[in-house]
Amino acid sequence: MKLHAKSLRVICATAFASLLAGLLAAGPAPPLPQDVVTVAIVNGPQFSLVDVPVYIRDTSLTTLGLDQPPGSRIQSYSIKVNYAPASAVQSITFTRAGITAPLTPTFESSPASAGAISLLDTFQEATNLIPFTLNGLPPGNQVAHLLVQLSPTATPGTIITLTLDPTLTQLTDEAGSPATVETTANTRLALVNGSITVVPSVPAMSHLVLLLLAAVLAVAGLRFFRS
Repeated sequence: MKLHAKSLRVICATAFASLLAGLLAAGPAPPLPQDVVTVAIVNGPQFSLVDVPVYIRDTSLTTLGLDQPPGSRIQSYSIKVNYAPASAVQSITFTRAGITAPLTPTFESSPASAGAISLLDTFQEATNLIPFTLNGLPPGNQVAHLLVQLSPTATPGTIITLTLDPTLTQLTDEAGSPATVETTANTRLALVNGSITVVPSVPAMSHLVLLLLAAVLAVAGLRFFRS
């Protein structure tokens, strides 16, 4: 009996060691696929109106997407962007652009508050399917843009952060089904924040300056050919 018990302990220990070695060799499980919302990183000349694209990337094997059955496509989104410092922004709008520009939403709203603005859109799948490119190159397809009028007090070198709100930024199907909704909380959605870096403004030359420049170049050219 003692020999038998010892043999069982050896077998169990060997099996456990083999299992542990297999788990270590396999390594950590690969991350689950995620759809992605991205706000671009851009430069903006001082005093100007800056166009900041916003993108959604439709990734395969997520709960929503073109690879899913009808009724489980990305047809609705809520995107909230917090911007700071708010004093560097004179005004801001958030509207559809890119692949959603020609579509007609069944619902659309762009609420704003101090230091934040959102865009909410819902489209009927049967008549206004959002034409995403499945597994397209990052950052995906442009669906909207922020138009940011820089404040006169925004000096060159100022960085305006454009941070996606992890709670209120989400993707859903047309019906907003809880079973397929994608958020950062359920790890089905990834967010990539953006920014605006204020750069020096290059003033456009007036017509008079251009005429003087042309005259100087003409005189220089005549002297060159005479020499």
